[in-house]
Amino acid sequence: GLGVTKPPIFCLIQGGFHCPHPSPSSDFGLLAEECRRSGSLFRDPTFPPAPSSLGFRELGPGSSKTRGVQWKRPTELCPRPQFIVDGATRTDICQGALGDCWLLAAIASLTLNETLLHRVVPHGQSFQQGYAGIFHFQIWQFGEWLDVVVDDFLPTKDGKLLFVHSAEGSEFWSALLEKAYAKVNGCYEALSGGSTSEGFEDFTGGVTEWFDLRRPPADLYQIILKALERGSLLGCSIDITSAFDMEAVTFKKLVKGHAYSVTGAKQIPYQGQALELIRMRNPWGEVEWTGLMVKMEDGEFWMSFRDFLREFTRLEICNLTPDALQSRKFRKWNTQLYDGTWRRGSTAGGCRNYPATFWINPQFKIHLEEVDDDRDEDGGREPGCSFLLALMQKHRRRERRLGKDMETIGFAVYEVTASYVGRSGVHLKREFFLANASRARSEQFINLREVSTRFRLPPGEYIVVPSTFEPNREGDFVLRVFSEKRAGTEEMDDKIQATLPDEKILSEGEIDENFKQLFRQLAGPDQEISVTELQTILNRIIAKRERGGAGAPPQLTPNLSIFRKFDLDKSGSISAYELRLALEAAGYRLDKRLHELLITRYAEPDLALDFDSFVCCLVRLETMFSERPQGPELPQTVPKDPSHPVPNHPK
Repeated sequence: GLGVTKPPIFCLIQGGFHCPHPSPSSDFGLLAEECRRSGSLFRDPTFPPAPSSLGFRELGPGSSKTRGVQWKRPTELCPRPQFIVDGATRTDICQGALGDCWLLAAIASLTLNETLLHRVVPHGQSFQQGYAGIFHFQIWQFGEWLDVVVDDFLPTKDGKLLFVHSAEGSEFWSALLEKAYAKVNGCYEALSGGSTSEGFEDFTGGVTEWFDLRRPPADLYQIILKALERGSLLGCSIDITSAFDMEAVTFKKLVKGHAYSVTGAKQIPYQGQALELIRMRNPWGEVEWTGLMVKMEDGEFWMSFRDFLREFTRLEICNLTPDALQSRKFRKWNTQLYDGTWRRGSTAGGCRNYPATFWINPQFKIHLEEVDDDRDEDGGREPGCSFLLALMQKHRRRERRLGKDMETIGFAVYEVTASYVGRSGVHLKREFFLANASRARSEQFINLREVSTRFRLPPGEYIVVPSTFEPNREGDFVLRVFSEKRAGTEEMDDKIQATLPDEKILSEGEIDENFKQLFRQLAGPDQEISVTELQTILNRIIAKRERGGAGAPPQLTPNLSIFRKFDLDKSGSISAYELRLALEAAGYRLDKRLHELLITRYAEPDLALDFDSFVCCLVRLETMFSERPQGPELPQTVPKDPSHPVPNHPK
């Protein structure tokens, strides 16, 4: 490759400086070398200079906003293009015709920390030495660093860059980083609108905390000073109350719904007192603020902290370690990361407002054993264990072209009761959550990519239940657990096992005469029935039993009793949410992935199962466990909707 060096980065795992193994850059090096050898410039087939890379709606093919767009390399736009001139600075980032101010504010903050910047923007890239039309950037996504390769075709109009650009017009690192981020998320349009914290986290792997500036903590200015000192990234904005407020200008010329970077803070003597100042930057590269300030250049200005609290409503601080703002002395935090899914009918139960389904959500246990070292630091508070939970939904920007957007997400924390302490391989059921109130919860359910909250609880075992606000909202997520002391964590899921009844061979006399007559009617001379005819028999049995008659063969009687127990509304069907409990009553404990498979195969689109589907499900399970008593082997992926076929015989 190009011999690109990767400096140590500030890594969350165990705190402190750490050199992790990043995603290999071998593809970049091989591609660049191949282009140099062939004498051609790189053209990226996976993110081509074409309409599909711009967008799908407002920037979609044929849209008015993309008329006249031409993709050009920097060498076609100016005589001596530069990747970086005199180091990357926040003045290199000016917003173009894309609503990604949140991303640009994050990039501007990134330039304040050279170590972090060069983790994202590797050294050694140039439009002169070894130029091959190929560049690469490293972006964090859901627990891993990706090495993102792009060509240097950029969208232009009338010979000028359409999106982010440098003030001088000859520096292109920021435009190419924006392109790499667009590639990760599917297209440029997917970057429109967002929270600065997304960019912060994708450039650091850090975790973001939010502050409501209408109710700020008393020591917020000290928190900001400490955050800047430790290299945290900061952004702020003014909330909007309706779509009409977006980018509306306040009386003092600040922009609502627009992301600003916080780039500095200091105190100066003023009229005999210490005046607290905040340094801000507008990604538009211009300043209109008319209050007390010291105006600088390229969108940067100072304002008083008092004005800052009065004018802005939200502050985001991305910590490189979760302890960065809390302790007077450095501590190492431990972290665990879990991938999870919410699927209709099996694991998408909604929040606590939906008690009938809340229990089916994924569950994770935290075992807090050791109390914090600084328990007396703030005046003798009770011993406790600090931890931070961060719930992040995955791939939602990439799925925008499919009509999806951020779900409203949050989580609740429950203390494990004595009967479940020390137990694993158990998914807690509805009764537990009906009988126990949560000990803690996320501050709110909100439609952001990530929700995070700090907690301090007594030693013990706790269950974390992440969920969407409403049930049946599908998605993938990552749950990160940070703890000051080492804490045991595990996913709580039922261990696959079955208690099969002893097989009993019935004599001819034990079979109900009515059932034999019904079978002969449908079977015909060959005395065999099809699946459809079996359904007919089962439906007639149900109807006859509902009228108070007999008719069920002895093997089906227990299953019919179970089915009727969970047919709560006597509709002749049970809900997919009840299937897990019904199968448990029949002797089968299944984990969530096997349960997802069964729901996908046997439930109707409205998530109901009739009796014949229930019996077919039991027959399939009995067959599988008879062949493999320890439980079936499952495919690596579970189909996300019933239109996807499921293998006929998972073994």
